[in-house]
Amino acid sequence: MKILITGTAGFIGSHLAKRLVARGDEVIGLDCINDYYDINVKYGRLERSGIIENMEEGKSITYNKLLTSSDSSNYKFIKLNLEDKDNIMKLFEEQKFDAVCNLAAQAGVRYSLTNPSAYMDSNIVGFMNILEACRHHGVKNLSYASSSSVYGLNEALPFSTEHSVDHPISLYAASKKSNELMAHTYSHLFDISTTGLRFFTVYGPWGRPDMALFLFVKAALEGKKIDVFNNGNMLRDFTYVDDIIEGVVRVIDNPAQKDALWDGKNGRVSTSSAPYKIYNIGNNNPVKLMDFITAIENKLGKKIEKNMMPIQAGDVPATYADVTDLVEDLDYKPETPIQEGIDNFVDWYLEFFEVAVTA
Repeated sequence: MKILITGTAGFIGSHLAKRLVARGDEVIGLDCINDYYDINVKYGRLERSGIIENMEEGKSITYNKLLTSSDSSNYKFIKLNLEDKDNIMKLFEEQKFDAVCNLAAQAGVRYSLTNPSAYMDSNIVGFMNILEACRHHGVKNLSYASSSSVYGLNEALPFSTEHSVDHPISLYAASKKSNELMAHTYSHLFDISTTGLRFFTVYGPWGRPDMALFLFVKAALEGKKIDVFNNGNMLRDFTYVDDIIEGVVRVIDNPAQKDALWDGKNGRVSTSSAPYKIYNIGNNNPVKLMDFITAIENKLGKKIEKNMMPIQAGDVPATYADVTDLVEDLDYKPETPIQEGIDNFVDWYLEFFEVAVTA
């Protein structure tokens, strides 16, 4: 297939592009490369995939210029904003994609408390442009990143795609819920197969610098304290990035279908009479935050000093994914053990930042 992946300078997108190119798909990657976090990590991901242009001279990439990977002619990259509707439409018209996986978004729960407009621009306007481009250029296979944060005030564990997600507690979560609603509308009106993927706390090599694992490892190596919120009473369904990628690939290969049994009186939340589907992709095995920290200590061979803090605005105390649909529909369940995943991340971190572990 010829596949557009948005967000390929990002954590999940960079891994997905590499996986699809390796199996022989033709991939166009897209990213705006904003400075929400250290762009050196973003450029590192692009360099890893053979996307290089003026990297030695200020690490700049020309806007709206299609670059070909030095590693594979099947992979090209373009720096572009999702909000740039004219150039998004032009890209779709020229490239004639078979499928689109939209992973680009303004990420972060807490950042949305201070920079709400960034979420409207990228996550709402940008996603609208992707939907419109699919509509007008014949793309019938769209998958997109949602988030476990949509469950908001819901306390029924494990989180099921049949649960209500009408009470978000961050603008980030609200934007992701909005994406699901927008996607359903386009599935219903224009027969576009859309699949929303609610990711649960993704971690692993090349992970985001604003996420807990990155922050904890960095602080530990620098001999600094880490902030442990809700006094450590947090439960997270940490999901290793390779497991996420396997789930995404299976979704791309199996576009959403109409639910023949669905009706408007008592229909399921996660399906529709339109070709629309929502999946949780999580480890289905939540881990206590303190056990997560212990796994980092085990790998580093050192104790980490902790600063116990109250829960932050926008955070939920627990996440836990019900992945029944993922197993039944796609015969897949994430299963990487937490210690293995953390070990892999730390090995990457030490190599990428050229850090030596000291006792």
